[in-house]
Amino acid sequence: MGKIFYLTGKSCAGKDSIYNVLIKDEGLNLRPVIRYTTRPIRDGEIDGVTYHFVDMDGYRSYKESGKIIEEQVYHTVFGDWYYFTVDDGMIDLDKDSYLAIGVLTSYEGTRDYFGKDSVLPIYIELDDGERLQRALNRERLPENGKYAEMCRRFLADSEDFREERIEELGIPKESRFENDDLDECAGRIRTWILKSIR
Repeated sequence: MGKIFYLTGKSCAGKDSIYNVLIKDEGLNLRPVIRYTTRPIRDGEIDGVTYHFVDMDGYRSYKESGKIIEEQVYHTVFGDWYYFTVDDGMIDLDKDSYLAIGVLTSYEGTRDYFGKDSVLPIYIELDDGERLQRALNRERLPENGKYAEMCRRFLADSEDFREERIEELGIPKESRFENDDLDECAGRIRTWILKSIR
């Protein structure tokens, strides 16, 4: 029986970078879980790879057909953005193991849908000061500059990822990883995944 390894953590903790290392690791042989979103596509993102980008009509269609596994809505300075996972036939735990990425509530919804023995959390941690510096560096790029949204996300993470919530979800210490060095952190996670698959 396959597993869904679910990467989660605060914004700018390095989840995307770690995801990219792990998903390309042929020794792990993990298939991606691609979430859906109604937010606009950003420079460098690829529809069907980064996310499945849909409009509100697409979201409502999945909602009405009962195909949404889990979802969140973010009330951003640009309007409401929905992020969600769809039961679109791409996840078959009888055949494969998967790598997913999202926030604590998306992990919880996926775990509740597939069962806690099938969905294993990987919580990425990083000092708040370092995260804020990374976020600021990213927003200074010419194509970005969305400082108000950066601040909203940083403050929201303080509430969404409070320690009590992490404990409430039963995320064990052995599946929490400090992203002090990308390669070393990815290596520690790789070892943990291999032990968990066996």
